[in-house]
Amino acid sequence: MATAAKCACEATVTGLYACAGACNVGQMANKIAVELTKQGKGRMMCTAGIGARIPGIMKSTEGTDEIIAIDGCALTCARKSLELAGFTVNKHVVLTELGMQKNKDLDLQENEVSAVMARVGSALGN
Repeated sequence: MATAAKCACEATVTGLYACAGACNVGQMANKIAVELTKQGKGRMMCTAGIGARIPGIMKSTEGTDEIIAIDGCALTCARKSLELAGFTVNKHVVLTELGMQKNKDLDLQENEVSAVMARVGSALGN
């Protein structure tokens, strides 16, 4: 990650990069990134754009102060995409390691989202 000039206000940018895989844990990882963005815990950024090496997305990632990868399962696609592009992941969570069971059900239940959000918050120290 390149060292970028900081503004005088000392604002930091935390990039949130989520898996969005074709299963419940992938969709939950994406939902968690959306919720963390809404809570002001970081800014959701495009993981697929990292894999595709889109210049503008790569440049935006270079400007982050911290990179958080949120993966659904042990394949860790979000983290690996970032690392293969040359970025250092500062924090990484894997939802299956936090107790979520992987399956093909894409309908997320709000009570499950809340429970997983709490576990992710603890894992990230929020």
